[in-house]
Amino acid sequence: MDQTRWVVVVPVKGTSGAKSRLGAGAGRAALADAFALDTVAALVAASAVERVFVVTASARLGVALAALGAVIVPEAPGPDAGQDRLNAAIEQGAEAARFACPDANLAVVTGDLPALHVADVETAFALAATHPLSMVADAEGVGTTTLLARAGYRFTPRFGLGSRAAHEGDGHVVLDLPPSSSLRRDVDTAADLDTARALGLGPHTSELV
Repeated sequence: MDQTRWVVVVPVKGTSGAKSRLGAGAGRAALADAFALDTVAALVAASAVERVFVVTASARLGVALAALGAVIVPEAPGPDAGQDRLNAAIEQGAEAARFACPDANLAVVTGDLPALHVADVETAFALAATHPLSMVADAEGVGTTTLLARAGYRFTPRFGLGSRAAHEGDGHVVLDLPPSSSLRRDVDTAADLDTARALGLGPHTSELV
């Protein structure tokens, strides 16, 4: 495989409990689905991305994501706790990606980047190609939106509270991207969504906002 091209794993919750900090009601769950659809659509469109593997427990959402070009990995039963379950799902997706593309560069991208721009994906992945292990910090500088490893290197996902420090401790270099990069703008709250809207939301989220 071309060493500048990447296989990407995206964990997607796809349940009514997704994005609880956005408020209550069915609209929140619909927004979480739209975030995932816009994230995956941008990744599939990026020339640096060879294939996108989505790990989700939602067969309904899996159909929609597959229609965008993603490979769907049904999430296996795992830990009930939030970040433990997330990291277990990522490990499952990473193993599926490595099995299908054993010589690939591998990245994990969170599924809550509704303003993700293809150009920002290309910029980040080009930078990542110069490091064995790297990462993209969120706009606040404490979390992680993207974890990357060049072919031949493995990583342990530590997404959750304080994940930037945990990933840095494992040797991931923080890529030098500006706070305005859409790859750093994950959405957990209404304020986050307002910021993402200013960057330009993807079509699925725009229909709902």
